[in-house]
Amino acid sequence: MGWISWAVFGLIAGIVAKWIMPGRDPGGFIVTMAIGIVGAMLGGWVATMFGLGDITGFDIKSFIIAVAGSLLLLFLYRRLRS
Repeated sequence: MGWISWAVFGLIAGIVAKWIMPGRDPGGFIVTMAIGIVGAMLGGWVATMFGLGDITGFDIKSFIIAVAGSLLLLFLYRRLRS
């Protein structure tokens, strides 16, 4: 996927992660997109390490991995900020 596709994919994953785990986080749109993109990469890395697959394109498995990575990153972000 191209950079714009990854940004949109990360934004959607970040929004879904914030929807699943709501809270008052600073930064708004930019932080949500950054958490989504980095979370997608983190999720792909962790899933590959455990043999669960990786992010290969825009499909449901990749989306679930990206959202899980975004949730993990959002959890860590909140723990470090508090």
